Amino acid sequence: MSKQLLEIKDLSVNVEDKEILKGINLKINQGEVHVIMGPNGGGKTTTANAIFNNPIYTKQGGSIHFFGEDITNLKTDEIARKGIFMSFQLPEEIPGISVANFLRYSKSKMTGEPVKMVDFQITLMKYARELKMNPKNLQRSLNVGFSGGEKKKNEILQMLVLNPKLAILDETDSGLDVDAIKTVSKGIEMFKNDENAVLIITHNTKILRSLKVDFVHILIDGKIVKTGDASLAKKIEEEGYEKYKAEVEES
Repeated sequence: MSKQLLEIKDLSVNVEDKEILKGINLKINQGEVHVIMGPNGGGKTTTANAIFNNPIYTKQGGSIHFFGEDITNLKTDEIARKGIFMSFQLPEEIPGISVANFLRYSKSKMTGEPVKMVDFQITLMKYARELKMNPKNLQRSLNVGFSGGEKKKNEILQMLVLNPKLAILDETDSGLDVDAIKTVSKGIEMFKNDENAVLIITHNTKILRSLKVDFVHILIDGKIVKTGDASLAKKIEEEGYEKYKAEVEES
């Protein structure tokens, strides 16, 4: 029987003095793929950052539990060590630290154990090949001089190597061409199993076409206004968000 990984309950979040999230609720179980969709400015990225307790996003109420433990106010690095991973819409560049060294250090921090070099290199090269990454990029400074597609593939590589319990992918498909989206989707499929879960945050459906999605949540004006199965994403692709925006304005 699958176990609940994440529960967000009545979460309200401000950025400076502006209310962004207005009491959202969300439950994610092991083995599930969830998608949060919605127009720009609705609160999708805020949701991801609130889970990680980014200090820019101030919680006004509600709670976040991970495997039953209250992580609402834990520090970001502590949350990561619990087994939550987040890929960023605009990945950071870190000069002087190679992709390989960054991942080896991060893996050691997550597990609390030394990383065996030979096993690590085998795993790293295996995933890099699967993602069609240039192996020379593994020795380059993290994301420095990388194209947009290379940065996004590098995020997926990090997810595979670190192997978290919950992967949050924030606009991972943004700016990617069709082939790159297929590669990213393949990486997500490689990662997913019955013991972990994926939360994909996006405003379009391209990345979803090759994935088995369990739940789609429509987030508009800080509220989840509709939840459904994968067919809801297809409906949004065909009809847009106007219907749901109108319902929010009327409520």
